Amino acid sequence: MLDWISSHKDLLSTLIDFGVLLIWLVYAQLLYLEYRRQRRPRLIINRGGHKDINALCIISNMSAESIFLEYIIAELVTSEGKFTMDLTDFEEVHNQNDEEKSADDKAPNTPLPTNVNENTRQGPLASGGFLHIGTFNEIIQRLARREGIEMDGEIPHGDLKFIRLTMRIIAIYGSEDMPVGAERAFDLEQGGLQCALRPTSWNTTRLSSFGDRRRLRKTLEHLNSSNVVSPSS
Repeated sequence: MLDWISSHKDLLSTLIDFGVLLIWLVYAQLLYLEYRRQRRPRLIINRGGHKDINALCIISNMSAESIFLEYIIAELVTSEGKFTMDLTDFEEVHNQNDEEKSADDKAPNTPLPTNVNENTRQGPLASGGFLHIGTFNEIIQRLARREGIEMDGEIPHGDLKFIRLTMRIIAIYGSEDMPVGAERAFDLEQGGLQCALRPTSWNTTRLSSFGDRRRLRKTLEHLNSSNVVSPSS
């Protein structure tokens, strides 16, 4: 046995060196995959509570670090064109009783509050955290109000048809300068005065490639310089 090892020591040395190199390559690959996982943003857009149009639109941050939400965009495709709206700021509509009660609690010379209280969802979202931006029905209803679309329950009045609703997120991840994003589309199927909501894919599309991030940066520049409520055919 010793004679065989002595006569094949060069071959054995080569095999041992190759095995050590292979182990280090595997170890380096595991370290790289772990680093890549930690640096890769992961946002999920999903339905919550229900499976129909009255489900909550939930945004979850499954990244390893916190993420800063810049914009939440809704894109509604209809039979007569496409409408886009910035949903980062949300509406809180008060009824008349709330206004009267609020007015009674204030001094006589204090002006009444406005009908819509604007707040923002822009800000950091911790790792493993989530938020909801209302129901899909509320999102569509808000967009319809802004575009002057008359509604009959959950569907538009007249010949107009809703086809698809796409939710898109633009965010900043970690210390990176380029924005990242995520989007998910939902088909809208009208029946009677109700509208069904079905996701077009099982997962949320990640917008993190170099080309995606360049396009998102241009979108950010456009959003920062304009009010996004833009119909297009």
